[in-house]
Amino acid sequence: MTAAVLVLFAATYVGMALGRFPGLRIDRTGIALTAAILMLAGGVLTTGQVVEAIDFPTLFILFGLMILSAQYAASGFYDWCAWRIATGARSPAGLLAVTVAVAGGLSAVLANDVVVFAMTPMLCVGLQRRGLDPRPFLIGLAGAANAGSAATIIGNPQNILIAQLGGLEFWRFLAVCGVPALAGLAVVHGVVWWVWRGRWHLPTGAPAGSDGPAPVPDRWQLGKAVAATAALLVMFATPLPHETGVLLIAGAMLVSRRLASRSMLGMVDWHLLVLFAGLFAVNRGLAETGLPAEAVSWLAAAGHLPDRLDVLAPLALFASNTVGNVPAVVLLLSAWPAPPEGALYGLALLSTLAGNLLLLGSLANIIVVERAEQAGVRLGFREHARCGIPMALLSMGMAVLWLWATGWMPLR
Repeated sequence: MTAAVLVLFAATYVGMALGRFPGLRIDRTGIALTAAILMLAGGVLTTGQVVEAIDFPTLFILFGLMILSAQYAASGFYDWCAWRIATGARSPAGLLAVTVAVAGGLSAVLANDVVVFAMTPMLCVGLQRRGLDPRPFLIGLAGAANAGSAATIIGNPQNILIAQLGGLEFWRFLAVCGVPALAGLAVVHGVVWWVWRGRWHLPTGAPAGSDGPAPVPDRWQLGKAVAATAALLVMFATPLPHETGVLLIAGAMLVSRRLASRSMLGMVDWHLLVLFAGLFAVNRGLAETGLPAEAVSWLAAAGHLPDRLDVLAPLALFASNTVGNVPAVVLLLSAWPAPPEGALYGLALLSTLAGNLLLLGSLANIIVVERAEQAGVRLGFREHARCGIPMALLSMGMAVLWLWATGWMPLR
């Protein structure tokens, strides 16, 4: 049975790395869900164990933030932001700076995946109308969404999971991770500007036209979203469990005279929630073999636990760009049940910033590429890597220095 579990586990994370299996249309979510079903059908896990394995508070927080973000999207706020960025009377470098600032700021408060999903199409259209090549701005959008999301426990799925399992407090997390996240945003802008300098415009003869009418946000719906966000931040300063506060806000957003609940729920990324649930179950199946506990004991005895920066940084960089930063964090925390607080901050920062290295490093990168292609813009692997590699290495280097200098993690 142990051999079968290992084969299924390995196949699952190979699928996470490849994105799909050759010759099949199954994606990461389908792979994780199918593996969980096979764990159940094969007797590795009981129905009760599958339910116990799923960290429902984490899923509740993700769901609630998606509903809050849907409120912003329904108000037209994302479309307005993207239009303003693309049509502002600024130089290309100035437009890039605004793109990075807006994407990073929004991603610190809302889930970064939802932010890039909403902003990418309108950004592509507006930039093309100005005769500008959208690709450097899309790289900046994805890179800033990743870097900005590193600042808070609600910025991305892996931070939500880390904070939930580690019992991390919102404002303390921001105090530790906010400075490296800001430095990461500066790195994103600097690298993209340097790599694309002098090549901002589309080839001669590329279509360019008027900017068109500006999207007009619904002020009432936008005000409701802003008030809900402020209320959520206040709740994070109280003893109220994070998942309870987020669900209260989500429930308030669903009560509306203008926006149908069906429309709001349709903006939820159910695939991501199912992916998380499937990975929780698959990792529980591996845990039942006892191998992860033995591996952690061996690493501890050998002095190789990732509670030091010289171990954690390369591990985060490698794992995030093979299986992806979300699956990598789920896997590591399932095998390492009691990491110290400093290591949790380091894991959140480094796994998130490492996601900028390659296109496969984070879900936000993949979403930008897929949404851009639907808008007629193709962003290739090499184009992203030319910016992504220096962005990730420089921002991670700054984060390592910060964590070491502030005493949160030893260097070695």
